[in-house]
Amino acid sequence: MSSIAASVVDAVSVYAQVSDPTPEPPPLADKIDRFVGYGTWLAILSGTVSIIFAGAKFAWEKWSGSGMESPKMVAGAMIGGIVATSAGTIMNTVLAI
Repeated sequence: MSSIAASVVDAVSVYAQVSDPTPEPPPLADKIDRFVGYGTWLAILSGTVSIIFAGAKFAWEKWSGSGMESPKMVAGAMIGGIVATSAGTIMNTVLAI
């Protein structure tokens, strides 16, 4: 019975030494960060362009008196922008749980 207790004590002492590793970035982390930065830049650019396009279309529809479809486009672009900019916060919250 004492050999089992000694094995448990040895296992716990080994685990205690291994349980507090120093965090280290994975290989190619800098390239992944650059890729994510490009994706963020693209999301911001596409959101800005879509809001400008929807605003121009809104002005054209107002001037020509045709159906009002552009307010939905503006709302969709703004909701998409909110989701895109809060993606990092959402993922940090989900992964921290």
